[in-house]
Amino acid sequence: MTANKHVFKAEVNKILDLMIHSLYSHKEIFLRELISNASDAIDKARYEALTDQSLAEGSEEYKIQLVADKEAGTLTVRDNGIGMTRDEAALALGTIAHSGTKEFMKLLESREVKDNPELIGQFGVGFYSAFMVADKVAVITRKAGTAADHAVLWESDADGTYTLEDAEKTTKGTDVVLTLKEDAKEFLEEWELRKIVKQYSDFIEYPVVMEVTRSKPDPEDKEKTVSETKEETLNSRKAIWLKDKAEITSEEYNEFYKHVSHDFTDPARVIHYRAEGTTEFSALLYLPSKRPFDIFYQDYKIGPTLYVRRVQIMDHCEAMLPTYLRFVKGVVESSDLPLNVSREILQDNRTVTVIKKSLTKKVLDALNEMKRDDAEAYGQFYAEFGRILKEGIHHDYERRETIADLLLFESTKIEPGKKITLAEYVERMQPEQKEIYYITGSDRASAESSPYLEVFKEKGIEVLIMTDDFDDIIISGLGVYKEKEFQSAIKGDLDLGDEKKEEKKKEYGDLLELMKEELKDLVSEVRISGRLKDSAVCLVAGEHDLDPKMAKMFQAMGQEMPKGQRVLEVNPDHELIARMKQLFAADRNSSQLKDYVGLLYDQALLLEGDKPRDPVAFGRVLSKLMADGVKAG
Repeated sequence: MTANKHVFKAEVNKILDLMIHSLYSHKEIFLRELISNASDAIDKARYEALTDQSLAEGSEEYKIQLVADKEAGTLTVRDNGIGMTRDEAALALGTIAHSGTKEFMKLLESREVKDNPELIGQFGVGFYSAFMVADKVAVITRKAGTAADHAVLWESDADGTYTLEDAEKTTKGTDVVLTLKEDAKEFLEEWELRKIVKQYSDFIEYPVVMEVTRSKPDPEDKEKTVSETKEETLNSRKAIWLKDKAEITSEEYNEFYKHVSHDFTDPARVIHYRAEGTTEFSALLYLPSKRPFDIFYQDYKIGPTLYVRRVQIMDHCEAMLPTYLRFVKGVVESSDLPLNVSREILQDNRTVTVIKKSLTKKVLDALNEMKRDDAEAYGQFYAEFGRILKEGIHHDYERRETIADLLLFESTKIEPGKKITLAEYVERMQPEQKEIYYITGSDRASAESSPYLEVFKEKGIEVLIMTDDFDDIIISGLGVYKEKEFQSAIKGDLDLGDEKKEEKKKEYGDLLELMKEELKDLVSEVRISGRLKDSAVCLVAGEHDLDPKMAKMFQAMGQEMPKGQRVLEVNPDHELIARMKQLFAADRNSSQLKDYVGLLYDQALLLEGDKPRDPVAFGRVLSKLMADGVKAG
């Protein structure tokens, strides 16, 4: 029979190179990954057999077998799960079907990965870890429900190619046969396999078995011994989420987290509880310590694994948690849901609604406890997931105040790198201060140097610094915190107690009217500023307009934005504005005065990080005015 030869996709070759050369110090994890894949295959077979009994192919017990053949130098991981067709094997074993693959490969190329084996599982590439210990890997698989001669043999020795050929297999499921490297023969030893299974896969629901040979007294001659071979189960099998918390060690919790999350780091927090009453369920949830770099991709899988009466129904049940808690990993088991529950049924199921409400509360409570009891740990967690948690303000109106209590921000009154809560900000507000002030910016340095903060600095008023691109939308959605409204430093008309503001409006009224006329197509208003101290002018968005940073982001995405004109604010105490007032008094039609007005508008654009309307014209007029100044001097 001729085998068809195929070339791996380029990214698979890079993965193989990573497995073989960069992660070799963690080589024992190959067995964890293969056992985990086998468990998933059995889960799928059990679930699909609920509606198609032929897939069960009799009443054979589901199990995962380890077969160590020292003579041949091979280790086989065998399951009687769902198996694969020829096309499924080519897709699953020859490509990486993930939208973020290119970004993943860039990451592998741009950073040291030897101490970061968590990269293996995040993209579903655990199978390839077999090549850390094997010179050659063969996969013999048959889809449940198909004939014995519909099996397929996949083989590769990691040379950049693999072969596929038809095969025969009497049982459903998959055999992964590893021809071990000379320096990996310890993985044929019973003690080594026992140790790895106990460490990484003790909680797997299905028995992980192997044939063990022992010597025992010969019943006919007690001075002699005979060998007896029997199958032994290497794992305890009890679902960890159904155990009592007192029975579980932190190491066991951590290993199960790594199993469900494909993350090699320990979790930040464990949430394990059983709900009793009209709706009963068990939940084991984890708050990760590191953010998966694909968490912002559209196809990122959300929600815990769902079990119904010990049968895994879904890998990721998105109906169980809101999207702003998509970083949460874990398992939920319910006996109140039907075994044939579908994603459509879950959307309107009362039991699911109750479970989701309970899980959401538990997660938010756990975050609040972490913030209260271990500020440093919470700060590290927030640095990874705060941006995602903020989405809850926009999406979960009912819990927005609870979520607001969990948010952290930098501010003008604390050193860089430190953050405060909204509650801490309110406690520190000045006696007469009515609003929570904030400024948005691309980073702290640019926000702190902004002219919009000049009067706040003079008056000693603390301003929150927000650097995430959608912060303005989030804060606008929150609106009020502890009866204090939010006020952007770069939007609206600020009133920070300038008693002479009304006098200045009258004094400069005519000049402001002239400036408004000159800029009539560019601004909606020219007014006296309540926020400037050192700068001459600034541009201000309307109270309910989009933050300029947000507007630019939407425009860059190709979205049409409403053309709301902004306000030009003028600092009457600035020397330039005083000079313009003198020019206006002498000759309101002065061409120099009009040049000043245009330059001021372009200067305001520069101050907010934009560019002048016409850089060439801006430079020409600026040079002319400088030359006039030199002559006058």
